[in-house]
Amino acid sequence: MKKYISKVAVGLMLAVASSSCSDFLNEDLKSELAPDNTYTSSYGFEVGINGLYAIARSEYNTWGENGAFMHNGACAYEVFQIGTDLAVMGTKDGSIQPFGYMTMTPNTTFVESYWKWAYSLIAAANEVLRYSEINNNWDAPTDKALYQAEARFFRAYAYRLLVYTYGDVPYVENIQEDFRIDFTRTPKEEVLSHIVDDLKFAMENLPDDPDSVEPGKLTSWAAEHLLSEIYLMQGDYENAEICAENVIKSGHFHLMENRFGAKADEPGDVFSDLFVENNQNRTSGNMESIWVMQFEYQTQGGGTNSDDWTRRAWEPKYFEIQGFQLADSLGGRGLSQLVPLEWWIGEDAGFFDETDIRNSEYNIKRHWYYNNPSMPDLYGKLCPITEETWFQTYRLFPALTKFFYGRAEDLQLTGSYRDRMKYRLSETYLYLCEARLMQGDLAGAREAINEVRRRAGASELTSDSQMTVDFLLDERIRELVGEEQRRFTLLRLGKLLERTRKYNTEAGPAMKDYHVLWPIPQSIRDSNTGAEFPQNEGY
Repeated sequence: MKKYISKVAVGLMLAVASSSCSDFLNEDLKSELAPDNTYTSSYGFEVGINGLYAIARSEYNTWGENGAFMHNGACAYEVFQIGTDLAVMGTKDGSIQPFGYMTMTPNTTFVESYWKWAYSLIAAANEVLRYSEINNNWDAPTDKALYQAEARFFRAYAYRLLVYTYGDVPYVENIQEDFRIDFTRTPKEEVLSHIVDDLKFAMENLPDDPDSVEPGKLTSWAAEHLLSEIYLMQGDYENAEICAENVIKSGHFHLMENRFGAKADEPGDVFSDLFVENNQNRTSGNMESIWVMQFEYQTQGGGTNSDDWTRRAWEPKYFEIQGFQLADSLGGRGLSQLVPLEWWIGEDAGFFDETDIRNSEYNIKRHWYYNNPSMPDLYGKLCPITEETWFQTYRLFPALTKFFYGRAEDLQLTGSYRDRMKYRLSETYLYLCEARLMQGDLAGAREAINEVRRRAGASELTSDSQMTVDFLLDERIRELVGEEQRRFTLLRLGKLLERTRKYNTEAGPAMKDYHVLWPIPQSIRDSNTGAEFPQNEGY
């Protein structure tokens, strides 16, 4: 996608300028790159569509660079991991505290920024759709449907986050020509039905062959993967199963079972290979990735230092311990903002099978050796992980190497520039497991989850009694921790309250029933004076 996205700065300028809001959902054109003089050819639509990809990637953005939408706070994406069964806060950054202590309010930064991010993407997609109906100057007869399919995918993608996070939200499918202060909240089920319609259209009109598109570009299979999840949200488990099966049986993807890519000849395993830099796209031989967001280092159209900060959140501040210094081999400069809970990552927790490669030292680093040669008395010796380093000083704990990222030439890097696998086939198998489980097909659910466990070298489930919702949720940790939006998974399966209260010693005691939703941003309600716009319960 690097070549394809080379015009992303222009596209993002257009998309954001044309979709920026007053305090709500109204477009306010401010750029000389107005849609009237841009959406006049296939080239112009290519520029605009690249803007949609850029806005979608800024879901991870923090302080903003290169004109990206920004959340104006550290580790915005990690608010969907904290306040769950996964982690407590280490470095208690002010932007993440409300979600770790369950004190979010209608004025909390990320409560507002995610609303605005989603509607920015929706408004930009709606603009593409509107002008595509006006334009008659296409390079190919399929261009109109293709650009509409991409726009409708991203609109669905944004509404997915909105309904998970806020519940009932205004459904807007047209450009708002006039200033409006009378929006109302559309019932969640109605919004979900619109998402389904958009994704069906995307499936029918996006390319089928992932080898025919630039890395990072959408295909019909990305749309069908997401549609499987939306059907799960709706409780339409039969169609969720069909969609997941279609992706799995498409012939385009398979779980990686053999070493591959940039470090295939170095110590490691096939699971760790998935997260090696430059191993995410199909061009590396990775046949597991379905959709990959492009963040590549020092590449036109790639990432910035304000993009994906997942490493900073999950990785420890080892470098503040005497005897350590920053090293790219140790993941670079983590900030211990999410500290994994012992119940699942502890060495003696029994959460992983002994043979499960996802628990190998290549994937969870548990042994840390002092690396500062200027301190010869410590250099090369093991620094033990203790209760103090883990849960008191938050300086050293078992770390997820899937998020390790460092650059020897610039160890102060904040973001991770590695491309991010947004959808990969192992999750499709777990959607298939979920769909079958919720239909009571325990044998079929076992079959699906065993595909994932078999690749990992874990023991296969042999009894229907082993196949439970909690086991599926545990398996999603083993396979997808830090990749999935854990809060959304727990919400979909009705387990957010139960499992957070059971496992999270920080957020659990503070979690109330109403915390299944975030509040509606106060600025949105204040600006919508022309119609009733109720706040979510509890706020």
